[in-house]
Amino acid sequence: MSIFNKKTALGEGFSISGPELLIKAVRGCGMIPFFENPIPGYSVEEMTPPDHWFDSETLGPWDWKIDAVQTGNIAYGKFLWNGKAAFASADCYRDLLNYRRSLPKYSLKESDRQAYEAVCRAGTLTSRELRRICGLKKAQMDAILTRLQQQTLLVIGDFERVYKGEFLTYEGWQLASFCRPEDLFEYDLDSPYRSPAESRQRLMEIVLANAPHATQSQIDKMLG
Repeated sequence: MSIFNKKTALGEGFSISGPELLIKAVRGCGMIPFFENPIPGYSVEEMTPPDHWFDSETLGPWDWKIDAVQTGNIAYGKFLWNGKAAFASADCYRDLLNYRRSLPKYSLKESDRQAYEAVCRAGTLTSRELRRICGLKKAQMDAILTRLQQQTLLVIGDFERVYKGEFLTYEGWQLASFCRPEDLFEYDLDSPYRSPAESRQRLMEIVLANAPHATQSQIDKMLG
């Protein structure tokens, strides 16, 4: 049984059936993976009734995530579970950034520097614009952008809905724009903050508050 069918901070039987409730879920949880993962019940997918997930009548959270990102204080990107999509409040993401950037394994790679510096110069760029600037194919750029999101160097700042075909039909395809999280959320990275260890402890407590059955191994894999 999903933990969200039990009494939680979000309320007993809470489920996601619209963009407002997705935003409420992210703010209530602090941080939550998009898809089902090794921690049972701890995902937007499992909180969403099947008839609201993705069918011919509704695009569900696939489209509602645009509303969440456009609030200006919710992070979305591939930053949990070694590159899986997730949401986090701006406050919670600040701790993830603080922890991740302290680790050598999340340092900027030379192979990714051109894309990162292009975003730094422009402020925000779409994946399509970055492919053109770097002269790379889609799969190559997707891999770079996933790494940069894992390193908390970039985050998705906005989405553009893509309309296709003779009748300009929207079927859930979107073009993401990327920016630095410190620009999007106006973090002051020069001011005193928690230590990286304190940030990781806070993130672990957030996971356990939402999924008390999570094991230490699962939390370690989730946070990276």
